[in-house]
Amino acid sequence: MSGSTAPAPRGLDGVVAAATRMSHVDGLAGQLIIGGYELKELAGRVSFEETAHLLWRGHLPNADELAMMRTEMATLRRLPSEALSVIRAAAKAPPIDALRMACATLSLDLSAPDAISPAADLAAAKMLTARFPTIVAAHARVSRGDNPIAPREDLGLAANFLYMVHGEAPDPIVARALDTYWVTVIDHGMNASTFAARVIASTRSDAVSAVTGAIGALKGPLHGGAPGPVLDMLVEINTADRAEAWLKKEMQEGRRIMGFGHRVYKVRDPRADVLARVAEEMSGAALHDRALFDLARAVEQTALRVLEESKPGRNLKTNVEFYTALVLQSLGLAPRSFVAMFACGRVAGWCAHVIEQHAEDHLIRPQSEYVGPRGLVVDRSR
Repeated sequence: MSGSTAPAPRGLDGVVAAATRMSHVDGLAGQLIIGGYELKELAGRVSFEETAHLLWRGHLPNADELAMMRTEMATLRRLPSEALSVIRAAAKAPPIDALRMACATLSLDLSAPDAISPAADLAAAKMLTARFPTIVAAHARVSRGDNPIAPREDLGLAANFLYMVHGEAPDPIVARALDTYWVTVIDHGMNASTFAARVIASTRSDAVSAVTGAIGALKGPLHGGAPGPVLDMLVEINTADRAEAWLKKEMQEGRRIMGFGHRVYKVRDPRADVLARVAEEMSGAALHDRALFDLARAVEQTALRVLEESKPGRNLKTNVEFYTALVLQSLGLAPRSFVAMFACGRVAGWCAHVIEQHAEDHLIRPQSEYVGPRGLVVDRSR
């Protein structure tokens, strides 16, 4: 290679791409810090709207700030006609694709869609976070042949989403479970979708464009995860006594055990701990959940043992996908919608990074190492 610059590691592994106050992931300690708080300090104790405020404004809101923010975001939930038209046109598409397409239309509803001031970015963050659940709920209904249900302003963000999907106000335990899930996934270091959002924002592009690009990155299976296949695994195993043989057969055939192992965490994913508690609470809210939860607990313990025996030193521990599957299916949601549900929580984090990147106002423009041929000559005699 010519020049003095050493090539970056493949996939930029280990490269620090930004300084941020949003979140910190310590894979060796199994720690996730969000806006200065460990996840266990927030999840289940602080609402999703409060956590969004923490990332957007740098502090948890007081009572007046929270009330004002909730009121404002509740009025923003209704979708413009263009977004509804896209959702209907995308009725048969995967929910994450419908979300990406509908998200791109939301700039049509802004008075200054290209504005990137702190005030404009905050307004866009509130609008996008308020409307993502409306988009996913509307698509869920349209895809099964039902009409969308208009949002209610008297319900919290999570409760309103479940109302728009099912047509009735949810059990408070169920609504709190979804709210906690969204807090759990609101931000997670410099992942692929967050980096994509920051790259787009660094060009002085607008928040809607940056978030639309982030959805495209999230859609990829190497990033968006596979909580749906966790349910498939549990259904196939069926009973705890079949778990060990099933898991060993999967590994012998070279297949990955879903819900275990993480690119960053070398210990148990702290988000798995939070969602395990949520799943346990949910198991008491619906009669059919308890057996699945008990099976999942048994399969988890067997899988951890089998993975350690088969792949010693790999540290393949439980990740966020495992209990996400249990929580989201308990909400009455189809596995195909799980990645879009993740985006409904992560959008607040994406917007926070857009705000931060716009404030930094520096173009992200890395170099590349050319590995192609040189000195080729065009042969015009042929």
